[in-house]
Parts: sequence; C-alpha cells; structure tokens
Amino acid sequence: MFDTLRARLTLWYSVVLALLLLVFSLTSYFLFSGAENRRTDADLAELANSFLVTFHDELKDPDESGGWQAAAQQAMLEHRVRGDVLLLVDAAGKIAASSADIMPPNDPANSIAARSLASSGFQRFVEAASQSGRSYQTIAGEKGGFRAYATRFSANGQTWLLMILRSRHSQQEMLEEIRVAFAWLIPLGVLLAGVGGYFLARRSLAPVAAMGKQAERIGAVNLHERLEVRNANDELGRLAQTFNDLLDRLDQSFERQRRFISDAAHELRTPVSILRGEAEVALSQASRSPEEYRESLAVLHEEAQRLARVVEDLFTLTRADAGEYRLAQNDFYLDELVADCVRATRALAQAKNITLAAATAEEMPVRGDEDLLRRMILNLLDNAIKYTPAGGSISVACDSARDGYELSVTDSGPGIPVDMQSRIFERFFRADRARSRTGAGLGLSIARWIAEAHLGRIELVRSDATGSKFSVRIPASSDILPSSGASR
Repeated sequence: MFDTLRARLTLWYSVVLALLLLVFSLTSYFLFSGAENRRTDADLAELANSFLVTFHDELKDPDESGGWQAAAQQAMLEHRVRGDVLLLVDAAGKIAASSADIMPPNDPANSIAARSLASSGFQRFVEAASQSGRSYQTIAGEKGGFRAYATRFSANGQTWLLMILRSRHSQQEMLEEIRVAFAWLIPLGVLLAGVGGYFLARRSLAPVAAMGKQAERIGAVNLHERLEVRNANDELGRLAQTFNDLLDRLDQSFERQRRFISDAAHELRTPVSILRGEAEVALSQASRSPEEYRESLAVLHEEAQRLARVVEDLFTLTRADAGEYRLAQNDFYLDELVADCVRATRALAQAKNITLAAATAEEMPVRGDEDLLRRMILNLLDNAIKYTPAGGSISVACDSARDGYELSVTDSGPGIPVDMQSRIFERFFRADRARSRTGAGLGLSIARWIAEAHLGRIELVRSDATGSKFSVRIPASSDILPSSGASR
C-alpha cells in the first residue's frame, strides 16, 4: 500500500499534520481552561470584596436591628448569582449563614450544594482556609463540582470566613463542547489534508512518472530521444536536464564505440584480406620459383607486422579504457629519452631525405612510465615523418615550463585541413586517406592517452601550409595513479 512515493509522502504529511493539530488543540484547550479558571477566581475575589463592603455597611446601618444575621442575609440577597453559594463560617468551622437558605426549596442547586458542603473535600478546604486566611480550591462534585474561594475578615469582634462556591457546570459544558469540536475537526482536517496532499503529490510527481515511462522506452536503438523538460528552473526540470545530459554522453559514447568497432573491423579486414589473397595466390600454382615464394612471404610478413601493430594498439586502448593499464613509474631524464627517440627514428628520416634536428635544455629529471613516454614521442616522430615530404625537415625541442616540461615536434609537411584539425586525436582518423596503408590512425590517440595518464596534455599548436606543430606538457613530478583510463 505504501510502496509508492505518493503514498509515503501523503502518510508522512498526514502524520505530521495530525501531530501538529493535536499539539495545537491540547495547547489551546489547556490555555483556555486555565484562562477560565483565572477569570473565575478574579470574579470570586471581586464578588467577595463587594459582599464584604455591603455586609459592613449593613452592620453600620442604625435602622437595621437584626444584627449580623440580618446583615449577612441582606448582603447575600444583593450579591446572589445563579450557581453561586455564599457562606459565612465562624471560627469553629461551622456554617453560620448560607445563601442556600434563601433559595427556593425546590431548587435543584440546593441539593447539589448541600451534598458538596457535606463532602470531605469541602471540609479540607475549610481547614486550609482557616489556616491561610485566603484560599482557592476546586471541590469535586456533581456536574463539575464547584470552584471555591475563601477569605478571612473580622466583624463585631469576631473572625469569620467568607466562602463563595461557584458551580463549574457551565464551564465544563463549554469545555466539553470544545473537546467534541476538536474530536471532529482534527480527524476531518487530517482526512481532507491527506486527500488533498495525495492529489497534490500525485500532480507534483506526475513529471517523474512521465520521465520514468519515457526512460523505459529509451534503449540503444533510440538513444537519441530525450526526456521532456517542462520547467527547466525547478528541481524536476533540472533532474530531467541532468538525465538528458547523461543520455547525451551515453549517445556519444555509443557512437564512438560503434565507430571504433566499425573502423577496427575495417582496419583488420584489409590486412587479413591481403594475407588470405597472397596465400591463395602462392598456393594456387603447383610450382613456383624461390623468388616468387620469397616475394609472397615478404608481403605476408609485412601485412602480419601491420596487423600485429593494429592489434597491439587496440589492446592498449582497450586496457586503458578499462583502467587496467598499470603505469610503471620510475625516475629518469626526459632530455635523454628524447635524444634516444630521435636516434631511433633518424634512419627513417634519412630514408626520405628529411632533416631531423633535436634541441634540449639542461638535465630534465622526471618521474613517470618511461616506456609509455617513449612510445608517445616515437608516435609523434613517426607521424611527422609519414606526412613530411622528401627534402623536408623536422625539429624536436624540449624546454622547461611552469611545473614541468614542454616537448614540441614541428614538421614542414602540407599541414592538416582546418575542418579536420579538431578530429586528429580521434581513433582511426587519418587526414590523408590515401595514406591508409601507412598506419591505423591510432598513434595520436595513444599519444594523447599517455600524456593525460601522466597528468599532462597534448595539443596541435599550429597547422598550415608551412607545416604542423604538436606540443606536449608533462609535469616534472606528480602523483600518478597506478592505472589510468583513456580519455574518450
């Protein structure tokens, strides 16, 4: 029943509202009850003062000859209020005069008052008032009992207690009506608030349900679809936008994956087809000369090497993407590594009559994976040699930079078209399709991953008709993770 978020929100809202209403009702009830008691006590004290003034005036009246009994009776007649009982109690604790004596004999209040006056609670009140001289007390009895007030005074040389008992029947009836009203209003309010809260939660969460249904329909086939954003400024709109951004990244990742698989299949299919075709040609003739077999084996060997390079590059990038390529960090000198790479590729440059020059500064200690950095530099040099025409030049420079070193490789090739410069680091991308047999288009992708794995970066600084310049920035010392994933 409470499996849905709407139901749980409604339940919590109703529980909290019920507690708030209960606390409010109890607080209001007790505050009102206390205020009524204080008002009753104030009225009793004021009535007692008025009675005493009248009583003393009656005692001083020379026309009156009835003594204190007549004065008390006259004062009680003037100040008698329906539901009130006025008493004069002597020093011995006995009732000397009572307003009940002047009430009609058949008044029900007489019998109620008589039973209350005979109760043990009234006797305790008399004893307390006799000791303190002034006291308030609630005397239990029928129809709510009485609220009693007593004060001590002197008249004609005697000490008396004036006691006033006011019936609490009307007050209890009013409090009972309040309790009944609260007993109906609180459940009704919680019920109405719960129903309203449920529909409000349902309406508020409707976009979430709609997003859920839309998300269920999105798969690899229709990954281009996006969630509807009704209000981009509220929380649900930002959630939908965040989910759409996630779908954008997934879509791009799937697209790169599809392109990667397609390009990999194409790159692998070409050498495999050549290997199979050359082998079929070699086996199709019953007898061939040793030179022809040697020529076929040379072709097979060349294509096998190319296929091995493609597979090795793919395996390297796959391990890098999975974060499983562990970097073997050690301390070495970058200037020496650059010099070794230049010497290793000088023969390739001389074969194309390309001038290869290197300039390095002072010693450049660095910490990193020496084999990976060697591969990165060789990839850059190999790429420069491939695309530099005969008679051109390549220069390698390595200088100190802020917090590290900057390695640059500049060639005098034809440059990269402007519309293709943003894609040169993509896998299997080659600006010159006519040179597809010279490589798989993975060298720059691997070089970029190696630079980023060492917390550095590689970028194409310049590429125009005068040539291209690649720059690599590598920190001299940094905390490199043992394994690093390739940037996609």
